[in-house]
Amino acid sequence: MKTINSKAAATLEVKKSKFHSFLVPFSEFEATLNDLKKRHPKANHFVTAFRYLNEFNQIVEGSSDDGEPRGSSGRPTLNVLAGNNLINVGIITVRYFGGILLGVGGLVKAYSDVANLVVKNAKLIEYEKIFEYTFEVEYNKTREIEYLIKKENVFVVDRGFGEKGISYTIRDSINKINKIKEIL
Repeated sequence: MKTINSKAAATLEVKKSKFHSFLVPFSEFEATLNDLKKRHPKANHFVTAFRYLNEFNQIVEGSSDDGEPRGSSGRPTLNVLAGNNLINVGIITVRYFGGILLGVGGLVKAYSDVANLVVKNAKLIEYEKIFEYTFEVEYNKTREIEYLIKKENVFVVDRGFGEKGISYTIRDSINKINKIKEIL
């Protein structure tokens, strides 16, 4: 499976209709959709599709046609995400109607094409499941732990200072967590 760390964008024009598509990490999906609705108040449609893993490691997916004919836009966009084996991402496509009706087939093609284009523009990375790990280390070992955390770019959720040492809560891939465990 693949995912992304940063947003990507693409634009396509089909028979005077403009399609602006944005591929975003799922954690930014709702905020990006709200922001796009504010920035594009005259747009006709905000078509969405998303796929993410829930806490039970199950794929959850959804889509919205946002007023386009049923099945003509959200589902084809979702199919692009699934076809590229993307996870923890969403696509939002902003459409400005150009005055020429595209028909259901034309909409399916346009939304699929712009979704494929935004995926092509994105920097895809291998998906790694994220784990959380809490541990405590004596003060005399903190320099070594801090060095490794910085070197491996481990995400530190929390640091707590106690009498005998520092407690850490980190959130990252199992490989990085295992490197920390080796030192402990």
